[in-house]
Amino acid sequence: MQNFMYHIPTKVLFGRGEIRKLGGEIKAYGSKALLVYGGGSIKKIGLYDTIVNILNENEIPFMELGGVDPNPRITSVEEGVKICREKDIDVILPVGGGSVIDCGKLIAAGTRSGSDDIWGIVTGKVPIREVLPVITVLTLAAAGSEMDTSAIISNMETHEKTGPSNPGMRPKAAIMDPEYTFTVSKRQTAAGTADMISHVLEVYFNNNRGAYLQSRFAEAVLKTCVEYGHRAYNTPNDYEARANLMWAGSWAINGLLSKGAPVSWSCHAMEHELSAYYDIVHGEGLAILVPHWLRHMLKEENVWKYVEYGVNVWGIDPSLPEMEIANKAIEATADYFKAMNLPSALREVGIDESKFDIMAERAGKGLEKAFVAMDAGDVKEIYRKSL
Repeated sequence: MQNFMYHIPTKVLFGRGEIRKLGGEIKAYGSKALLVYGGGSIKKIGLYDTIVNILNENEIPFMELGGVDPNPRITSVEEGVKICREKDIDVILPVGGGSVIDCGKLIAAGTRSGSDDIWGIVTGKVPIREVLPVITVLTLAAAGSEMDTSAIISNMETHEKTGPSNPGMRPKAAIMDPEYTFTVSKRQTAAGTADMISHVLEVYFNNNRGAYLQSRFAEAVLKTCVEYGHRAYNTPNDYEARANLMWAGSWAINGLLSKGAPVSWSCHAMEHELSAYYDIVHGEGLAILVPHWLRHMLKEENVWKYVEYGVNVWGIDPSLPEMEIANKAIEATADYFKAMNLPSALREVGIDESKFDIMAERAGKGLEKAFVAMDAGDVKEIYRKSL
């Protein structure tokens, strides 16, 4: 196991009614907030009114930025930065899922950057200096943005989907009430579960046999997703299913699982290109790619990891030949996604091979330290098999 530093300062307020503590959390960091949200679902479930009442009761002035897209746009970030600078906002309050939170994080990083090149902050050309505090209310279990340091933003003009990671962007506090996810659609529940599973698989499949405890942590999160993803999908108001799924989403990507055994992410890089060009649902793109990604990486020298995955997560008979266990594990993963009516081929979401070359070239950069070193040729092959 390699050396590492682990520090997660996010304060989590988990469970029913924890929203009542929102005013105090905001006041601990500032006095004027920017409320960021998406297409209006928080208004349909009454959460918007609850938050506005809390802000008013606590005499916290606020501005609003609504309409954040599922694949958040740089234009929304730029609009948010403009509001914050003009109105002297000092706390960012994203209410929603990962897209809204990521947008809020980039607004927080851009407001006091001293630069008007906000896309430069996203790409790393402009350094992140001071980051406004982010207090978030989570309404969708998926991306894990409520506890991590990253933010992914899309530039639809250049067909780029990328983002920075900075400790300052980790939310100061996250209010996580599973009841706010009861109205999440079956499609979003399924896509969110696929996203969580893929987050874990990105770091679980590494070549460090010494990171035993990390692998067992990862398997626990995977088994939780497998168990409660289907339960939440089939019974939306199942509090325990929604609660376990929400908590698993945070731990899938808050940094714990990769400590001691770092590895470059590869499947997400491939999906980001799909989203950048075709604006598809992130979790659906991952559900398509993951089984083909796993098959492409499988080799005699790394089959041991697939055996761990098959036996410990999917309960496959350990007495079977190793390659049989590995292939059964991959099939179990694909079947799990199909059971939630997630797409299993790129053509199902309107993608053909016309842009494979440019997407593969972009996605293939920096994958030398992935579980299996890959390049543009490998990425293109995975795209082709996913078609």
